[in-house]
Amino acid sequence: MTDQLPTSFQNEDFRLAVPEGEDRVRRICNRCNFIDYVNPKIVAGSVVTKGDLILLCKRAIEPRKGYWTLPAGFMEEGESVEDGARREALEEACAQIEIDRLLAVYSVPRIAQVQIMFRARLVSDIAPGPESEEVKLVHWKDIPWSQLAFPTVVWALTHFAETRHQDAFAPFANPPGTDKLTR
Repeated sequence: MTDQLPTSFQNEDFRLAVPEGEDRVRRICNRCNFIDYVNPKIVAGSVVTKGDLILLCKRAIEPRKGYWTLPAGFMEEGESVEDGARREALEEACAQIEIDRLLAVYSVPRIAQVQIMFRARLVSDIAPGPESEEVKLVHWKDIPWSQLAFPTVVWALTHFAETRHQDAFAPFANPPGTDKLTR
């Protein structure tokens, strides 16, 4: 089992075992029995629009460097999901945004992520931030679908299109039949 875990998980101070009352292997401290829970990371992001245009960012970092994405990234401690989405838009596209409403919550257990996406409006100019090679506002017909970085970007754009003219809707989740991409 330990050969399947990254080196950072292996340490003489910890053992791998199933804690009493649990159903999965965890890292447990050999000195104090502290259980080192490793939980999914939360990604906050948004489909940002200005009129009929959609904000896209070309990734300057791995994974998927050179592919297009929506402004999104890992939340920081101490911030709300909305604050995380606003910060990511600022970091990736130098964009000030106004959050409209929750669009979707996507589960990607294969990479231990929960992605929370909002609809948002652009209220500033844009420019590439340190994680973007390029940023641009595009019409729906000009979205480079074959060059999008992640399946969740496709899902968020598609779900946005379904709700573009709706004021109220239930947030979306993973589309049916996408388990092979997420598990």
